[in-house]
Amino acid sequence: MQKSSILLVTLFSLCSLSFSGTADSRAEFEQWMNQETSHFQEYKDKRDKEFSGFLKNQWKEMQTFQGLVRDKTPKPTRLPKAPTKPPIQKRPIPQPDNQTTPLTKITPDPVIVKIPTIKPIPAPLVVKPRTHVKPPKGQKIKLAFYGQNLIFYYDPKLKVNIQKPFNEKSMSQVWSNMSKADYDGLLNQINAQREPLVLNDWGFALLTNAIAQKVHPRSKNNQSIFTWYFMTKAGYQARIAYDRNYVYLLMPTQQQLFGSPYFTFDKTRYYALSFDGIKQKPGRIFTYNGHYPGAKKQLNMSLSHAFNTGRQQKDRYLSFTFKGKTHRINVGYDKETIRYLKTYPQMDIGLYFNSNLNQATANPLLRQLKPLVEGKSEEEAINLILRFVQTAFKYKTDQQQFGVENYFFPEETLHYPYSDCEDRAVFFAWIVHHLLGLQVIGLDFPGHIAAAVNFNEKVGGDGINFKGKRFVITDPTYINADAGMTMPAYKNQKPSVIQAFN
Repeated sequence: MQKSSILLVTLFSLCSLSFSGTADSRAEFEQWMNQETSHFQEYKDKRDKEFSGFLKNQWKEMQTFQGLVRDKTPKPTRLPKAPTKPPIQKRPIPQPDNQTTPLTKITPDPVIVKIPTIKPIPAPLVVKPRTHVKPPKGQKIKLAFYGQNLIFYYDPKLKVNIQKPFNEKSMSQVWSNMSKADYDGLLNQINAQREPLVLNDWGFALLTNAIAQKVHPRSKNNQSIFTWYFMTKAGYQARIAYDRNYVYLLMPTQQQLFGSPYFTFDKTRYYALSFDGIKQKPGRIFTYNGHYPGAKKQLNMSLSHAFNTGRQQKDRYLSFTFKGKTHRINVGYDKETIRYLKTYPQMDIGLYFNSNLNQATANPLLRQLKPLVEGKSEEEAINLILRFVQTAFKYKTDQQQFGVENYFFPEETLHYPYSDCEDRAVFFAWIVHHLLGLQVIGLDFPGHIAAAVNFNEKVGGDGINFKGKRFVITDPTYINADAGMTMPAYKNQKPSVIQAFN
């Protein structure tokens, strides 16, 4: 539908240039344009009418499955410390009888790290309200969205209340009533915020739901209906379900989610999504099998680009010791980004390894670490970064800190007082990739996550072969361990590989 709208507007713009000559030609054009607009509206009305009729008859009772559980193997609650390495003993090299000068053992020179250029921090981007080209009409909404002040206008006819008892008739009626309003105007305004806010699909859904909360401040059921309607109109496979008391928003995602209830249609999982961090627990629900014409997209939950919040900086001071010298790092993270990340459902660990930080958080951290590794060999630079992550952060498992599994994005590790193995592995991998430019992977042991680095120089110790390359184990949770040292409890276990920064 959006493509059709854009096509119609484009056609209007092109034809306006062609028919700008005489009064007669302009009149002919206006008559033609009115006919085309009428046909387009009839086409939209037909689709909405057919879908409303579909909703009256296609509901069935389903049993939802409670959220998938990640690795059930308990994590270590106390971390071992690597043994102190004994000093290297130099042994004399045996000489042949006819040799008067000692032989010299030739070893390759270590590879000095090459640090990629750190991009300058861009000036903070203030998002201005974006609306139609024409003066907007309708009810005004002022929205504070993670530090960004936005303004939207909507047709009051969109404020449709779902009536109890919930059934096929009431769901069909609410769709029909909303379709009689000017929904395109608001949808265009929401879409206009994608680029300036750097919204991924999850951010787009959050913004849509935030508007729903403004339109229906006292009813979560109506918020779910409103979000369902607009996500569907935006081309996503959104569905609703209901039980006796509640309406649930159900959507498929490109990535697997954990801890979110779901049901399966045509081998596709539809998750009961929550935007306030409070998990829903539907049991037996009624929903329909089908989707609105053209609504085919699944949510892409990847966070490869940081969301542009109205930054609220919080500082934290960290220190660590490497080879007898103490280093102090001042990191600043964004409280609004932390609020945003808290809404994320729990996902597969690979998405955390492939996520990114806002440059305003990333660059100061990288700039402070840069002089600490310059001039060092790759192995020594990696060992310094390991010591930073191993000892500058306090350790607790998710169960100890939250009572549930809760993987961190890199910026969250800077915020929370404690972190565990997967959080440290993700954070370590991000630093290695962006500071040193070395290839890094995650290693998934039963009950433990570590990392491994592909060096340009020969580094001894434990390693793993992956895609024809040797990756040396680097464990940011094994206290004082250097590259090549595996935590003893996992020494004889084979991990699965998590690809980072694909």
